[in-house]
Amino acid sequence: MAGRTLVWKGLDAVRLEICRAEVDGRELRATGTQVGVEPKPYELRYAIEAGRLRVEVAGEASAELSLDGADYFDLEFSPLFNSLPILDHGLDSGGKARDFVMRFVTVPALTVARSEQRYEPFGPGMVRFRSGDFTAMLSLDEDGYVVRYPGLAERIV
Repeated sequence: MAGRTLVWKGLDAVRLEICRAEVDGRELRATGTQVGVEPKPYELRYAIEAGRLRVEVAGEASAELSLDGADYFDLEFSPLFNSLPILDHGLDSGGKARDFVMRFVTVPALTVARSEQRYEPFGPGMVRFRSGDFTAMLSLDEDGYVVRYPGLAERIV
């Protein structure tokens, strides 16, 4: 799969995210920028590759993180990060429901917490995402990237 530029707009708040994503084998590498106005205006830049995540909020905090025993990273407000386990395990085309442990990074504070998440395939292009009491039905494109995350974001490119 060749590299792609993906753009999402927020549905719950004024927010945009643009990234350049590329899958090499089963590994997703991406660089991106997320801008938002809540809880305060911010510009965040990230890069993910080989089990590492670099994040920086312009003019504020930055961090370089490893998985530290987790399965994947999950960056708050970013639908790209929901695609990590989907792409890695082919969940966009079926299979069994799977549970994962994520290193969840809040935005813009960049605090890190453990998050248990479940991904349940619902046929081609649909995966149900669960975390605690929260549930969302994710719509995916033919490559497994999130197109619509109800209440959070929808892809415009």
